[in-house]
Amino acid sequence: MASILEQFGAKVRRCRIKKKLSQEKLAELANLHRTYIGQIESGKRNVALKNIEKIANALGVRIKELF
Repeated sequence: MASILEQFGAKVRRCRIKKKLSQEKLAELANLHRTYIGQIESGKRNVALKNIEKIANALGVRIKELF
């Protein structure tokens, strides 16, 4: 079973792809570094709540949609 970090990262990736955004563009919109987005999507980063909010806003989704 995938860890909570992997599950969250996979959801971010699905939302990003659905919006046709690259990791670079999502990072730019969220004011985060591209490698940070990559680490989130691969389940290697434990994301702070403030950054979850930034990512949700950049994707145009509600925070709960990322869970």
